[in-house]
Amino acid sequence: MATATTHGARAHARAQEGTRAEAMPVVPATDWPAPPCAAGHLVWAETVAGGNYTHRVLARGTELRLTDLRGDACAHLLLFVADRPWERLNVADTVKVQWNAYLGEGRLLLSDQGRVLASVIADTSGRHDTLCGTSTLVRNTDRYGDGTPQGPSPAGRELLQLAAAKNGLEPRDLPPSLSFFQGVAVRDDGSLDFTGSSGPGGSVTLRAEQDLTVLIANVPHPADPRPEYVSTPLEVLAWRAVATAPGDPLWEATPEGRRAFLNTVDFLAARGLA
Repeated sequence: MATATTHGARAHARAQEGTRAEAMPVVPATDWPAPPCAAGHLVWAETVAGGNYTHRVLARGTELRLTDLRGDACAHLLLFVADRPWERLNVADTVKVQWNAYLGEGRLLLSDQGRVLASVIADTSGRHDTLCGTSTLVRNTDRYGDGTPQGPSPAGRELLQLAAAKNGLEPRDLPPSLSFFQGVAVRDDGSLDFTGSSGPGGSVTLRAEQDLTVLIANVPHPADPRPEYVSTPLEVLAWRAVATAPGDPLWEATPEGRRAFLNTVDFLAARGLA
């Protein structure tokens, strides 16, 4: 179809309606084949290409599942409370309050206010990282020759800045991120060992415990030793559900977690949100 004229370009563009690429958001999300737990309740369905990013505001109680489709995705994640972004993911508090640097099912993602932003309710990967953060422009330029967001090897922080800007946030608002699907272990001497991926199909499911702004960059882990920029598609699905409540095993698992949930509900109740 000729596109040399405005009419031709318009006809060509309109002919693409309904075309589905490998990596793209699906609108409405309910058109995506939903897992049984999400049937009829999907609110976000997207496949994020390697070297790309996504973002979304999710309601409290929403469950978010990330899946490493081919074994080389790495989801660098930031969370902000939707209507007060100064309350955000604090990776250091997430680690120290729970006495554990390793993410997995049953862990909580905490803010610096001692409140729960999200809980990890399922994990089939086990290869995650709270210690290294994401890649930077300087590091990617030195390693791959380019780290700009439009280049062949985008840096995670550059992409997170773009996602942040689309939600009214500035670069100074971005704290250290955590990452899913590419792991790091701490050796006895304190040095880090890159453990990489568990393979294709690993997934992790989070539950939003407050209304959240979610930012995700799918880029190689900064400790990945491979000289090539390797990043494969990430599937993102979210569906309506309910927040964790007293009596749930996740709520009752540890004294630290119980207090974080109490802090969260106490704050939300005072605002008429819980």
